[in-house]
Amino acid sequence: MARLKDLTRIPETLTGGHRLCAGCGASVAARAVLRAADSPVVVAQSTGCLEVATTVYPYSSWRCSYIHSAFENAAATLSGVESAYQALRRRGKLSEKIQFVAFAGDGGTYDIGLQSLSGAMERGHDLVYVCYDNEGYMNTGIQRSSATPTGAETTTTPVGTVIPGRQGRRKDMTAVMIAHGIPYVAQASIHDWNDLVTKAQKAFAVEGPAFLNVFAPCPRGWRHEGDLAVEVARLATETCYWPLFEVEDGKWKLNRRPREKRPLVDYLKPQGRFRHLFRPDNRELLESLQAEVDHNWEDLLRRTGN
Repeated sequence: MARLKDLTRIPETLTGGHRLCAGCGASVAARAVLRAADSPVVVAQSTGCLEVATTVYPYSSWRCSYIHSAFENAAATLSGVESAYQALRRRGKLSEKIQFVAFAGDGGTYDIGLQSLSGAMERGHDLVYVCYDNEGYMNTGIQRSSATPTGAETTTTPVGTVIPGRQGRRKDMTAVMIAHGIPYVAQASIHDWNDLVTKAQKAFAVEGPAFLNVFAPCPRGWRHEGDLAVEVARLATETCYWPLFEVEDGKWKLNRRPREKRPLVDYLKPQGRFRHLFRPDNRELLESLQAEVDHNWEDLLRRTGN
């Protein structure tokens, strides 16, 4: 388990002074994951909020080897670097231990980067892929992605007289990665630093690919105050909308079980993107969202033996 006292002594790989929005969950996720590395890291990053706000030319917030690739191919880029590293080790030209981690948002993971990511996982590259899931294309104007939940308002799923926000169900990307049969897959959140860092430590430690799906609220796109980001993330877990679990070598484990499962509305109410759901004409939609969360939670309990 991660120890806070030890973590405070680790130098920051992602420095302060970047230009991410106040309360952005992406930087919290990245800093926590990087603290789990026990050797020099190579970071690859697809285009997104975390990239554009930390690499404003001619400045960089990264104190490590860093590669910015296109929106869709962070996993492929890092696969090539990791392969070159392994080749140099086999030839005796490099002995230093180096770890490899890719960061991308849900747009660059669930959608545009899925083919690249799937290939890297299937080939078995020794790297960690981290998705900071803020449930939309926030960097380009708050458009919906396949991670956007049902009913959420975005600029491409506006609320009106015809549709009540995003239609259809969000993609279960964690399940997609589990289906690849890779050594380690975990779902984490920025509000639980101990759970997140511990999972990142496990991800770096395994031989082969690992995937972390980290819940990272976006105050700008979710329409809540910046100082509520961690609390909103906590509510997502306490309502079982975003449960914390891991699958290690095929074995499912539930990491946190709320003492009292709170109703989904507690998570939805602080966010302006869901305010329309509380109109009388959307009551059935609100009830169906709660039913979906309940179903998914019961399924997870069954899978984890709880």
